[in-house]
Amino acid sequence: MLAFGAMAHAQSSVSLYGLADAFVGEVHPAGATGNAWQVGSGGMTTSYWGMSGSESLGGGLKAVFTLESFYRINSGQAGSFPGQSFFGRNAFAGLSGHFGEVTLGRNTAPLFVSTLLFNPFGNSFVFSPIVVHSYLDSAMGAASLQSDTAIDDSVQYRTPEIGGLSGALLYSNAGVAGHAGQANYSANLLYFAGPFSATAAVQTLHTASLFLNGATAQTAWLIGGAYRFGAIKLYAQYERVENNSHVTDDSAQVGASARIGPGSLLASWAGTRRRPAVGSTLRWSSVALGYDYPLSKRTDLYAAWRYDAITSVSSGNSIGAGIRMKF
Repeated sequence: MLAFGAMAHAQSSVSLYGLADAFVGEVHPAGATGNAWQVGSGGMTTSYWGMSGSESLGGGLKAVFTLESFYRINSGQAGSFPGQSFFGRNAFAGLSGHFGEVTLGRNTAPLFVSTLLFNPFGNSFVFSPIVVHSYLDSAMGAASLQSDTAIDDSVQYRTPEIGGLSGALLYSNAGVAGHAGQANYSANLLYFAGPFSATAAVQTLHTASLFLNGATAQTAWLIGGAYRFGAIKLYAQYERVENNSHVTDDSAQVGASARIGPGSLLASWAGTRRRPAVGSTLRWSSVALGYDYPLSKRTDLYAAWRYDAITSVSSGNSIGAGIRMKF
């Protein structure tokens, strides 16, 4: 019995892990009124915790699962925003092997993965200009992308990496039975080999609710690239989001990271041009600067500033300093 228990334990594993990110500063995006000095959560990376596990089934085949939850460390509340699902980051089960991986549940959208990998501020919802433009509402009326970073009721296939090239394809029926037209798709290709890396991604979204002047569907395309030479890494992205209400957003991002001393200097600019069905074209420009200082392999300190300006609307500064710890 003891031998059998030891064998079963060797064939399966479960891990508990996460990240805690807290900062103090002022968040004042364009279009907001008044000051908002705060102790905040997720300045550089949204705080989360998770559990994942796998069981070997033989022949290189594994059963896998992941459950990951965002939380706000400043208040102890679950979710990165009020009302978010408890396991809002990921919640899936599936199979992995030489063929790649297939998972069912709530999966991170491949388009979001491409966005965060090809800008120097990663997935920061406070300081990354391209993430803010793509996923957060502003004085322009709405975010460019109307999906969350993960998509419910989805099936995702991720390819194995071959020669630095990998990809992912996600399909979701949007949880609407009998409505084939409500299907959502997200897919990307990633290439990492030597100093050069690149990505291409596409996503289509259908919803019963109205957004962006009455739109019920949108399609987004993204291309990105990065190149490292010595202590400097350069980034670039272009994204187009088209809605069936004839509202179109074109966004571009350029950035760089440079090792200075023990840490890294981060810089990024993003601009979005929105062409509405009626009215004047709106332009939103954001620039961010930051410095990330590692205390260890798992803990770092950071300070960052972001400036936003929207044509004929307003401008605003956001600034903060914080600590981030992986566990």
